[in-house]
Amino acid sequence: MKHYLVGVDIGGTFTDCVVLDQDGGITATKAPSTPGNFADGMIDALTVAAERLGLPFGEFLGRIRVLTHGTTVGTNALIQRKGAKVGLITTRGIEDAIHIMRGSRGIHSRDLDKLVHFPESQKPVPIVPKRLIEGVSERVDCFGEVVVPLNEDEVRAAVARLLAAGVEAIGVCFLWSFKHKAHEHRVREIIGEMAPQLFVSCSVDIAPKWGEYERTTATALNAYLGPVMARYLENLAARLQAAGYRHPLSIAQCGGGSIPLDRALEAPLLTLDSGPVSGVTGSVFLGRLMGTPNIITTDMGGTSFDVGIIFEHQPAYSFVADVAQYEYFLPKVDIQAIGAGGGSMARVDAATRTLQVGPQSAGAAPGPVCYGRGGTVPTVTDADVVLGYIDPDNFLGGRIRLDRAAATAAIAAQAKQLGLSVMETAAGIARIAEFKMADIIRKTTVQKGFDPRDFVLYAFGGAGPVHASVFGAELGVKKVVIPLRHIASTWCALGAASADILHVYEQVDIQVSPFDVARANRSLAALEAQARARMDKDGIARSRRRYAFSVDMRHKGQINEVEVPLPGGRLTAALLASLRERFYVRYEQLYGHGSSYRNARLELVTLRLRASAETPRPKLAKARTLTATIPAAAKRPARPVYWAELKKTRPTPIYDGALLRPGNRIAGPAVVETTDTTVVIHPRRTLRVDAYGNFEILFAA
Repeated sequence: MKHYLVGVDIGGTFTDCVVLDQDGGITATKAPSTPGNFADGMIDALTVAAERLGLPFGEFLGRIRVLTHGTTVGTNALIQRKGAKVGLITTRGIEDAIHIMRGSRGIHSRDLDKLVHFPESQKPVPIVPKRLIEGVSERVDCFGEVVVPLNEDEVRAAVARLLAAGVEAIGVCFLWSFKHKAHEHRVREIIGEMAPQLFVSCSVDIAPKWGEYERTTATALNAYLGPVMARYLENLAARLQAAGYRHPLSIAQCGGGSIPLDRALEAPLLTLDSGPVSGVTGSVFLGRLMGTPNIITTDMGGTSFDVGIIFEHQPAYSFVADVAQYEYFLPKVDIQAIGAGGGSMARVDAATRTLQVGPQSAGAAPGPVCYGRGGTVPTVTDADVVLGYIDPDNFLGGRIRLDRAAATAAIAAQAKQLGLSVMETAAGIARIAEFKMADIIRKTTVQKGFDPRDFVLYAFGGAGPVHASVFGAELGVKKVVIPLRHIASTWCALGAASADILHVYEQVDIQVSPFDVARANRSLAALEAQARARMDKDGIARSRRRYAFSVDMRHKGQINEVEVPLPGGRLTAALLASLRERFYVRYEQLYGHGSSYRNARLELVTLRLRASAETPRPKLAKARTLTATIPAAAKRPARPVYWAELKKTRPTPIYDGALLRPGNRIAGPAVVETTDTTVVIHPRRTLRVDAYGNFEILFAA
């Protein structure tokens, strides 16, 4: 009897499901997402998978060994401002920290218009209004010593006022609490006595780091999402159990692995960006299998273009995230996103007669003009249809028929304003989007000290393979890989299925060199004890546990911190010299040769432990033989496609990607179609099918 690993990823338009069996078989399905209740869309996608496998739904669920779910419920709640009504209890005197923010107001270089016109920017709508913030008497100093004891009478009075105001969750964040957790945990106990069902978020449990604004923000956001995520996940878990699923539900998290359901209920903030991060997780898995250590991951959907970096088989991490202009502390896989998807709208600036693409998106409703749902502004997808890249009669395997005439008319109106032909304008829309993608990839790699020419680029998502041939060539990467061909559009779901369990623990312990080795090791031992307790609770066998320690270091007097691996998990006097050297090497990789100052003292800032446990691995079947002969059935009728490089439309070979065999090669220009995506092979490129069934786009020398 076959057993399965299953990953489900909910997107704004579709819910993707990938099922892997122990023989290497892969089944991928899609179902429309259901924003009213996202659990319905997930059940629908699982139901379609069961039908594809020829199994009753209950029997299919009973055969699943691990079900991992990536969700956008939390992200949507933040974007739509549909989270809980949150109160905040903090140290008296710093009640306004979350409203003062930092000077940048959460605006970054990718928000170019806001950055250039900064005086016109505004702070975000408060997650917690001032009337729901309560300051109480307590104080801990920077050494973790209690200066002012917690006034429990003030706490009870504050909780009573917040309850009377109708809050659904309370965040608790005190100054220097990460050095002394007792005050926050005591407040949680008091809230539990007064309102046992209320969701409580303590900063020491979600972001135990220095920096009161970012820590307070993380605490408030976690509380804001708590009740929403609890309702969704508990309902989903109950429905799955009632239908026949017999194991705990795993939730994909932003750190690059999965967490058990109970941890997701405690820390829903960990689920933000879990979908795009799952794409990186799947790429790490495939990269290890194929011996590809350096990968740029690109996920192009309908709204956004997400970029991740994998170097020497490890994802690049960030430790300060932002959402809706709020910055917060959280260790996560670093994903950079811009508004450049298939739904990105193209507009003509009448004053300058220039074409602009994105970041605004047509979304799923009304969507691109070619969808015929009321859209009037042409998008990247409309341009792809007009150019001939996408077959309007075979979009998503024929499930949706596209209106090419409407897309052509919408682009023709813009072409008239620009004084260009329809095809030139459509090609311009695609090329602007592609160059914007190349630009964000270049920034992401170079800012981390990497050269994109040293990487292989993975292109996935529904729209990624359409455009990767261009932005990959622009970057000069070694090659472009469309992973597992027909699975590329559901790659994030496969990443969820291949994710290990992961818990990240941090402890701030700022000390200046020469370091107190014994003190640092006490903190490292405490982190390991937390991880052991958590994995004991999860029932994870010791043989499956993996511990990876690291430290964040910086030059004394600077703010730029660098994460340095700590082999063995403990500091020793003999290890200090090599630790310093690794810091200098990584620092100069990030900031340039000669930028470090070796005569300066160093500071140790944060100690970190990533505790993971391996889950059953997908087994991907590898072809035993390769053939250059392209099956006759794989060749479809040619169609006219406009190629900007040739400045003309020409009849172009079209292929059915599902019927191509490992070893096949196709010279561009050509188009390869699969059920859920299209691979466009431009002139002077070649597509090759490797032994695992991946499509590889190679560039002419």
